[in-house]
Amino acid sequence: MLILAIDTALDACAAAVLDTEAGKLIAQESQAMKRGHAEALMPLIGRVIAQSGVTFANLDRIAVTTGPGSFTGLRVGLSAARGIALAANKPVVGVTTLAAYAAPVVSQNAEQPVISAIDARHDQVYLQVVGGNGSALIRPRVAPIEEALGAARFGAPHLVGNAAGILADRWPAHAPPPFKVDAQPAPDIAWVGWLGAAVSPNTAPARPFYLRAPDARPPKDLLHKAPQPTSP
Repeated sequence: MLILAIDTALDACAAAVLDTEAGKLIAQESQAMKRGHAEALMPLIGRVIAQSGVTFANLDRIAVTTGPGSFTGLRVGLSAARGIALAANKPVVGVTTLAAYAAPVVSQNAEQPVISAIDARHDQVYLQVVGGNGSALIRPRVAPIEEALGAARFGAPHLVGNAAGILADRWPAHAPPPFKVDAQPAPDIAWVGWLGAAVSPNTAPARPFYLRAPDARPPKDLLHKAPQPTSP
Protein backbone atom coordinates (compact mmCIF):
# COMPACT_ATOMS: atom_id res chain seq x y z
CA MET A 1 0.00 0.00 0.00
CA LEU A 2 1.24 3.48 -0.90
CA ILE A 3 0.14 6.15 1.56
CA LEU A 4 0.62 9.90 1.43
CA ALA A 5 0.87 11.10 5.04
CA ILE A 6 0.31 14.78 5.90
CA ASP A 7 0.79 16.63 9.20
CA THR A 8 0.24 20.32 9.88
CA ALA A 9 -1.43 20.01 13.29
CA LEU A 10 1.36 21.41 15.46
CA ASP A 11 4.78 23.03 14.95
CA ALA A 12 5.75 21.29 11.73
CA CYS A 13 4.68 21.03 8.13
CA ALA A 14 5.38 17.48 7.02
CA ALA A 15 4.51 14.97 4.34
CA ALA A 16 5.77 11.54 3.38
CA VAL A 17 5.02 8.62 1.12
CA LEU A 18 4.97 5.29 2.93
CA ASP A 19 5.34 2.00 1.07
CA THR A 20 3.93 -0.60 3.47
CA GLU A 21 5.13 -3.52 1.35
CA ALA A 22 8.70 -2.23 1.45
CA GLY A 23 8.21 -1.34 5.12
CA LYS A 24 9.65 2.16 4.81
CA LEU A 25 9.16 5.74 3.74
CA ILE A 26 10.23 6.25 0.15
CA ALA A 27 10.09 10.04 0.44
CA GLN A 28 9.63 12.56 3.22
CA GLU A 29 10.11 16.20 4.16
CA SER A 30 9.42 18.05 7.38
CA GLN A 31 9.85 21.73 8.13
CA ALA A 32 9.65 23.12 11.64
CA MET A 33 7.21 26.04 11.76
CA LYS A 34 4.62 27.61 14.01
CA ARG A 35 2.91 29.58 11.22
CA GLY A 36 2.86 29.57 7.45
CA HIS A 37 1.58 26.03 6.89
CA ALA A 38 -0.87 27.22 4.23
CA GLU A 39 1.89 28.62 2.04
CA ALA A 40 4.35 25.78 2.64
CA LEU A 41 2.24 22.62 2.43
CA MET A 42 1.34 22.15 -1.24
CA PRO A 43 4.86 22.89 -2.56
CA LEU A 44 6.22 20.53 0.09
CA ILE A 45 3.80 17.78 -0.97
CA GLY A 46 4.80 18.36 -4.59
CA ARG A 47 8.46 17.83 -3.73
CA VAL A 48 7.70 14.68 -1.73
CA ILE A 49 5.65 13.17 -4.54
CA ALA A 50 8.39 13.99 -7.05
CA GLN A 51 11.04 12.45 -4.77
CA SER A 52 8.97 9.29 -4.31
CA GLY A 53 8.71 8.62 -8.03
CA VAL A 54 4.99 7.85 -7.76
CA THR A 55 2.00 9.87 -8.89
CA PHE A 56 -1.13 10.81 -6.98
CA ALA A 57 -2.93 8.20 -9.07
CA ASN A 58 -0.56 5.52 -7.75
CA LEU A 59 -1.48 6.24 -4.14
CA ASP A 60 -3.80 3.88 -2.29
CA ARG A 61 -4.71 6.23 0.54
CA ILE A 62 -4.11 9.64 2.09
CA ALA A 63 -3.63 9.95 5.87
CA VAL A 64 -3.75 13.23 7.74
CA THR A 65 -3.50 14.34 11.36
CA THR A 66 -6.82 15.52 12.77
CA GLY A 67 -5.74 17.09 16.07
CA PRO A 68 -5.77 18.15 18.73
CA GLY A 69 -3.57 20.98 17.61
CA SER A 70 -3.62 24.39 16.00
CA PHE A 71 -7.05 25.20 14.56
CA THR A 72 -5.47 26.95 11.59
CA GLY A 73 -2.90 24.24 10.98
CA LEU A 74 -5.51 21.50 11.14
CA ARG A 75 -7.68 23.19 8.55
CA VAL A 76 -4.72 23.49 6.19
CA GLY A 77 -3.78 19.81 6.38
CA LEU A 78 -7.33 18.50 6.27
CA SER A 79 -8.26 20.69 3.31
CA ALA A 80 -5.20 19.54 1.37
CA ALA A 81 -5.81 15.87 2.17
CA ARG A 82 -9.47 16.03 1.19
CA GLY A 83 -8.70 17.93 -1.98
CA ILE A 84 -6.04 15.46 -3.09
CA ALA A 85 -8.29 12.52 -2.20
CA LEU A 86 -11.15 13.99 -4.22
CA ALA A 87 -9.00 14.82 -7.25
CA ALA A 88 -7.23 11.43 -7.24
CA ASN A 89 -10.36 9.49 -6.26
CA LYS A 90 -8.61 7.93 -3.27
CA PRO A 91 -9.82 7.29 0.31
CA VAL A 92 -8.63 9.60 3.08
CA VAL A 93 -8.28 8.71 6.77
CA GLY A 94 -7.68 10.73 9.92
CA VAL A 95 -5.10 10.05 12.64
CA THR A 96 -5.07 11.90 15.96
CA THR A 97 -1.89 13.63 17.03
CA LEU A 98 -2.11 11.95 20.43
CA ALA A 99 -2.15 8.49 18.83
CA ALA A 100 0.66 9.41 16.44
CA TYR A 101 2.84 10.50 19.36
CA ALA A 102 2.20 7.25 21.26
CA ALA A 103 2.48 4.82 18.33
CA PRO A 104 6.28 4.43 18.12
CA VAL A 105 6.48 3.72 21.84
CA VAL A 106 3.59 1.25 21.82
CA SER A 107 5.20 -0.54 18.85
CA GLN A 108 8.13 -1.43 21.11
CA ASN A 109 5.85 -3.48 23.40
CA ALA A 110 7.34 -1.82 26.46
CA GLU A 111 5.86 -2.26 29.92
CA GLN A 112 5.61 1.42 30.79
CA PRO A 113 2.38 3.38 30.29
CA VAL A 114 2.55 6.03 27.59
CA ILE A 115 1.27 9.54 28.26
CA SER A 116 0.72 11.67 25.16
CA ALA A 117 0.49 15.34 26.11
CA ILE A 118 0.01 18.39 23.89
CA ASP A 119 0.15 21.95 25.19
CA ALA A 120 -3.40 23.35 25.28
CA ARG A 121 -2.27 26.61 26.94
CA HIS A 122 -4.01 28.19 29.92
CA ASP A 123 -2.21 25.65 32.17
CA GLN A 124 -3.96 22.77 30.40
CA VAL A 125 -2.92 19.86 28.20
CA TYR A 126 -4.57 17.60 25.68
CA LEU A 127 -4.02 14.19 27.19
CA GLN A 128 -4.24 10.50 26.38
CA VAL A 129 -2.80 7.62 28.39
CA VAL A 130 -2.36 4.07 27.10
CA GLY A 131 -0.74 0.97 28.48
CA GLY A 132 2.46 -0.36 26.94
CA ASN A 133 0.29 -2.66 24.84
CA GLY A 134 -1.87 0.21 23.59
CA SER A 135 -4.83 -0.41 25.90
CA ALA A 136 -6.74 2.73 26.87
CA LEU A 137 -6.12 4.01 30.41
CA ILE A 138 -7.32 7.61 29.97
CA ARG A 139 -9.18 8.47 26.80
CA PRO A 140 -8.39 11.71 24.93
CA ARG A 141 -9.41 14.78 26.88
CA VAL A 142 -8.34 18.29 27.80
CA ALA A 143 -7.37 18.66 31.45
CA PRO A 144 -5.61 21.05 33.83
CA ILE A 145 -1.97 20.10 34.23
CA GLU A 146 -2.46 19.33 37.92
CA GLU A 147 -5.21 16.88 37.00
CA ALA A 148 -3.11 15.36 34.22
CA LEU A 149 -0.36 14.64 36.74
CA GLY A 150 -2.78 12.21 38.37
CA ALA A 151 -1.73 9.78 35.63
CA ALA A 152 1.31 9.14 37.84
CA ARG A 153 -0.87 6.48 39.49
CA PHE A 154 -0.24 4.19 36.51
CA GLY A 155 3.49 4.02 37.26
CA ALA A 156 6.63 5.51 35.73
CA PRO A 157 5.49 6.58 32.25
CA HIS A 158 7.02 7.26 28.89
CA LEU A 159 6.07 10.90 28.30
CA VAL A 160 5.62 11.97 24.67
CA GLY A 161 4.33 15.08 22.96
CA ASN A 162 5.16 18.76 22.88
CA ALA A 163 3.99 19.09 26.51
CA ALA A 164 6.01 16.10 27.75
CA GLY A 165 8.61 18.44 29.25
CA ILE A 166 5.93 20.50 30.97
CA LEU A 167 4.60 17.41 32.74
CA ALA A 168 8.09 16.18 33.55
CA ASP A 169 9.00 19.49 35.18
CA ARG A 170 5.95 19.31 37.42
CA TRP A 171 5.93 15.56 38.02
CA PRO A 172 4.88 14.69 41.61
CA ALA A 173 7.87 14.23 43.90
CA HIS A 174 6.25 11.25 45.62
CA ALA A 175 5.66 9.35 42.36
CA PRO A 176 8.12 7.20 40.39
CA PRO A 177 9.92 9.54 37.96
CA PRO A 178 9.12 9.31 34.23
CA PHE A 179 10.87 6.44 32.49
CA LYS A 180 11.62 8.64 29.48
CA VAL A 181 10.66 12.08 28.18
CA ASP A 182 10.31 12.69 24.44
CA ALA A 183 9.25 16.29 23.91
CA GLN A 184 8.98 16.34 20.12
CA PRO A 185 7.35 19.45 18.62
CA ALA A 186 5.30 17.26 16.26
CA PRO A 187 4.64 13.55 15.69
CA ASP A 188 6.91 11.46 13.47
CA ILE A 189 5.35 11.64 10.00
CA ALA A 190 6.22 7.97 9.43
CA TRP A 191 3.81 6.96 12.18
CA VAL A 192 1.05 9.09 10.69
CA GLY A 193 1.47 6.89 7.65
CA TRP A 194 1.59 3.60 9.55
CA LEU A 195 -1.49 4.46 11.59
CA GLY A 196 -3.18 5.56 8.39
CA ALA A 197 -2.55 2.11 6.96
CA ALA A 198 -4.05 0.43 10.02
CA VAL A 199 -7.37 2.28 10.25
CA SER A 200 -10.50 2.28 8.10
CA PRO A 201 -11.99 5.30 6.30
CA ASN A 202 -15.31 4.26 7.84
CA THR A 203 -14.09 4.55 11.43
CA ALA A 204 -11.29 7.13 11.12
CA PRO A 205 -12.72 10.05 9.16
CA ALA A 206 -10.58 12.99 8.13
CA ARG A 207 -12.31 15.62 10.21
CA PRO A 208 -11.04 17.83 13.05
CA PHE A 209 -10.62 16.13 16.41
CA TYR A 210 -11.42 19.05 18.69
CA LEU A 211 -11.41 18.52 22.45
CA ARG A 212 -12.48 22.07 23.22
CA ALA A 213 -13.87 25.12 21.46
CA PRO A 214 -11.55 27.64 19.76
CA ASP A 215 -9.91 30.30 21.93
CA ALA A 216 -10.71 33.04 19.42
CA ARG A 217 -14.20 34.52 19.51
CA PRO A 218 -15.73 37.63 17.92
CA PRO A 219 -15.60 40.71 20.18
CA LYS A 220 -18.85 41.35 22.00
CA ASP A 221 -19.21 44.82 20.57
CA LEU A 222 -18.92 43.36 17.07
CA LEU A 223 -21.73 40.96 17.83
CA HIS A 224 -23.89 43.82 19.06
CA LYS A 225 -23.24 45.74 15.85
CA ALA A 226 -24.20 42.85 13.60
CA PRO A 227 -27.15 43.73 11.38
CA GLN A 228 -30.44 42.37 12.64
CA PRO A 229 -33.04 40.80 10.36
CA THR A 230 -36.00 43.05 9.59
CA SER A 231 -39.57 42.09 9.02
CA PRO A 232 -40.73 42.10 5.40
